[in-house]
Amino acid sequence: MPNAQVKDVEAVHVVLTEPDVAAMIIPGRGLYPSTKIPRTHSIPAAEVHFRSHHHYFLDLFAHFAGHAASALGIPASRPVPLPTQRSIWTVIRGPFIHKKSQENFERRVHKRVIKAWDADPEVVDRWVKYLRKHQMPGVGIRVTKWERAPLGIGQQIFEHAINKVRPHTRATDVKALADKIVEQELLAASEASESIEPSAVKKL
Repeated sequence: MPNAQVKDVEAVHVVLTEPDVAAMIIPGRGLYPSTKIPRTHSIPAAEVHFRSHHHYFLDLFAHFAGHAASALGIPASRPVPLPTQRSIWTVIRGPFIHKKSQENFERRVHKRVIKAWDADPEVVDRWVKYLRKHQMPGVGIRVTKWERAPLGIGQQIFEHAINKVRPHTRATDVKALADKIVEQELLAASEASESIEPSAVKKL
């Protein structure tokens, strides 16, 4: 038998990114959970609340929002269910013969929330606009976004407040104003002394 050359094949661990997964042909992609993108710094960027009276539409749109966030490269959580809000009303069946009979009506509001981290504010705005453009009827959206102020914002606010309280003036202007005040005070003192001397002479 001929000598067979055996080559050692090292297993290479390949990390699939969202563009790689998007380029693959996967039948029924929308039925699977979205690609989980790891967080880098765990800095909260946005929080999207979904509300609806129909939990089927709510879960479907939350699933769609998770895929949209994954496609934009936003590290987001899975849709988390929140406590269902229940409202009950009791009304009389009729004002005459059935006035002792009452009927209950109930309304349920189902809630879901998705949290996003470590995303640029422009990307988050694009994600929210995409969700509002393709918003499913009967599902409400409420978005809470956190934006980071640039470095040095405290110094800028302080300087702006100081300029409002005390306008920016040059040292020469301040010195000229001080000299003018001193001259006015000396002139007023000399006039006061001149008015006092004649009255003192008459008394003598």
